[in-house]
Amino acid sequence: MHHNLYRIPMPRFALKIEYDGAPFCGWQRQKSQPSVQQTVEQALRKLEPDMPGIFAAGRTDTGVHATGQVAHCEMARDWSPFRLSEALNHHLKPAPVAILQVAAAPPDFHARFSALGRRYLFRLQARRAPLTHDKGYVWRVGRPLDLNAMQQAASHLIGKHDFTTFRSTHCQATSPLKTLDQITITAHVIPHGTEYRFDIRARSFLHNQVRSIVGSLEHVGAGSWQPDDMKTALEARNRAACGTVCPPYGLYLAGVDYAVDPFANAAA
Repeated sequence: MHHNLYRIPMPRFALKIEYDGAPFCGWQRQKSQPSVQQTVEQALRKLEPDMPGIFAAGRTDTGVHATGQVAHCEMARDWSPFRLSEALNHHLKPAPVAILQVAAAPPDFHARFSALGRRYLFRLQARRAPLTHDKGYVWRVGRPLDLNAMQQAASHLIGKHDFTTFRSTHCQATSPLKTLDQITITAHVIPHGTEYRFDIRARSFLHNQVRSIVGSLEHVGAGSWQPDDMKTALEARNRAACGTVCPPYGLYLAGVDYAVDPFANAAA
């Protein structure tokens, strides 16, 4: 009797995941600290103990949130996506992690390598009073910012550049060259202040790139930098030229773009 040497592909599923990053050391599994990856894998292994593991589109840092992280996994059983999402959400309690959607994915879909772009949102609130409800979810500054000046400064960063100034010294990327496709900054009236939202898109990002950029844009908005100082900082290609790095809790992985949306036909 001949054994089939070709592995039968296991059913593959795409997961859209939302989480509060506060209690985690980030997405990636760590030996001694709780991670989002480990939390989701433990829930999956309540359903199938031999489930091999999951892969995500982006490794968010300690304290960073997500409203649209995407991961994929392979299961032995051909689950109905709805049943799988319901079972996972049951086993994820009480962790602040939710499976928003599950979809059957083709065998060649890879949450990370199939991704064409990632979208991040940074929330910054200008208000005098300390935060209560939004504490841990936005960065607060005491005074209103100049939206127009920040928009002018951000325009210097669009396109392909050497982003050495705006990356962590611990960044492991082989090259500092990245292409920023979009930075949209909007202001929203909130009780007793203004919320500024920074929507930033690129194929991929350097370590701490978004938090470094927003921190420097805040300097422009506050008047301590001029819009052209952003161009000077970028061209310095020197980490010391960067402004303040924002705290992680204002940052959200908001979405991942693919050539074909894996959730296009998924039940909500």
